Amino acid sequence: MTSPLAAPDTPNASDATDRDTVRYRALCARDPRFDGRFFTGVTSTGIYCRPVCSVRTPLRRHCRFFDDAAQAEQAGFRPCLRCRPELAPRERRWTTHDAGDLLLRHATDWLDDPQRWPTGDRPAGVAALARHLGVSDRHLRRVFDERLGVTPLRYWQTRRLLAAKQLLTDTDLPVAEVARSAGFGSVRRFNDAFLGQYGLHPTGLRRRGAGAGAGAGDATLLLAWRPPLNAPALWRFFAERALPGVEQVDPVAGELRRVVRLQAGGRSHIGWVHARLDAERHRLILSASDGLHGALPALAWQARAWFDLDADPAAIHASLGTEFPQAEGLRVPGGPCGFELAARAVLGQQISVAAARTIAQRLVALAGEPVSTPWPGLTHAFPDAAAVARLQGDALGGMGIVRQRQAALLALARAVDDGALDLSPHADPERTLATLTALPGVGPWTAHYIALRALRWPDAWPPGDVALHRALSLDGSPLGRERQAAAMAERWRPWRGYATLALWAGLWRSPT
Repeated sequence: MTSPLAAPDTPNASDATDRDTVRYRALCARDPRFDGRFFTGVTSTGIYCRPVCSVRTPLRRHCRFFDDAAQAEQAGFRPCLRCRPELAPRERRWTTHDAGDLLLRHATDWLDDPQRWPTGDRPAGVAALARHLGVSDRHLRRVFDERLGVTPLRYWQTRRLLAAKQLLTDTDLPVAEVARSAGFGSVRRFNDAFLGQYGLHPTGLRRRGAGAGAGAGDATLLLAWRPPLNAPALWRFFAERALPGVEQVDPVAGELRRVVRLQAGGRSHIGWVHARLDAERHRLILSASDGLHGALPALAWQARAWFDLDADPAAIHASLGTEFPQAEGLRVPGGPCGFELAARAVLGQQISVAAARTIAQRLVALAGEPVSTPWPGLTHAFPDAAAVARLQGDALGGMGIVRQRQAALLALARAVDDGALDLSPHADPERTLATLTALPGVGPWTAHYIALRALRWPDAWPPGDVALHRALSLDGSPLGRERQAAAMAERWRPWRGYATLALWAGLWRSPT
């Protein structure tokens, strides 16, 4: 397994002493490439920080290093109010082949998702997680103890408290609403957990000035990424596929506005969001309407996948840089809803992007939910799986959707609606690909495209893609080109998804 500390100009350290030496150098340099890879506990203050923290660098003898915020909090450190560990990008270990590490990644992805958090204070989510992963509670606890040194419940508690801390800092939501959004069953239990972990009452955090930037009624969240990030390419991709009535993208100004539907706390939340990138400070600024206030932790988590904020540009460029030297910082654009991405992929089969957008717009007009927003052109939420599953073939045919795609769209909607198909970023890619390709009218290309954008699977490779074959200058029969492309793509594992985006953008340079 590649060391999570490997960077373009640092060796792959093999022991704890060398790793901590590298970490301390990154801390001294405030190197943003290491953001989220580790946290530093400072024994002289009892605070833990991100490597990009702007405070005076502590002496080496006062530093303890942790792979995860949960480890730092279990050791008794409190999160820094200046660098705010809750904003850090996640460390997603896609390159591991170790069974225990794979189980840990799937488990932490699940526990990171606020849409999976039960409303209450019992660890029901942990038991459900073990069942979902097909392991016993005992084995799951053993893996967490061996790999992280914390229990699943401790990890989950840290995620909830950090989510609550972000809401207390970035918004003026009442404490009771913050507690509910973070999955706590009562304000009293939330206050007890917050005070016990951080030594500070939730309202005390605001009195100390942490929430000074939040205006009345505002809900603006900050989310960090590791640089570089190719913002122009990201905005162009979104702009070319912007769905009228649902989203608006200004690639010149670097802004996106759209209507979003999220599930959180056992109910659906609909509202608008406005997103822009702060390139200088490496963060996304995401504003949300009051309709989404009850789902802000879920929105923040979904936005990380939507804008690919947890990508590791250094690791990706180390693998792809020789053949894609101009693709550094390229991100895989996602969306706020896996079903929407999948439905639009089905509607777009074998037609142009513009034609697919037109048909999707008709679907929104037929089954989408009207929403009031400050922008006249932003009027509807994309229909959810249940709404699409209720549609009849005649209605879909009247929109210009051929019978084969009608069957595929309805089968997709029913599979998502009844829970047979998970299209969230923590779904298992191989299992989801098998489920998708078993649906009528959904082939490997569509399944891999969905896995790329909805599941955030970095190794997705849409087979038979004519644009990829053209970019690679391949000749011969369609099947021959597909085999040639697949053989070439083997050297790009596990980042074939990023290679796909780079090929679509025409950024490949032949090694010969």
